[in-house]
Amino acid sequence: MLTELFTLAAVDPGFLSNGMVGAGVGAGLAAIGAGMGIGRLAGSACESIARQPEASGDVRGAMLLTAALIEGVALFAVVVCFMIQSGMMELAKKAAP
Repeated sequence: MLTELFTLAAVDPGFLSNGMVGAGVGAGLAAIGAGMGIGRLAGSACESIARQPEASGDVRGAMLLTAALIEGVALFAVVVCFMIQSGMMELAKKAAP
C-alpha cells in the first residue's frame, strides 16, 4: 500500500506535502493518544489502590504491563509515521532538479 502512495506522490507534488503533514499529524496523534491512555490507566490504578491497599502489588503489576503495551503501540505508530515521512523526503529529493 505504501508503494502506491509513494507512486501517487511522485506524480502529484501536492500529495507530497500532504503526506509530510499527515505523517507529522499521525505521530502527534499517536503521542497524544498514548499520553491520554496512560494517564487514565494511572489514575484508575491509584484509585484502585486507594480502595484496596492490600491489592496494590497486583494492581501495580497490571498497570505497568498495560502501560508498556500502550507505549509499544504508540512507538510503533510513530515509527510508521517517520517511515512515511522519510519515504516522502526521498521522493522530494528525486523530484528536485
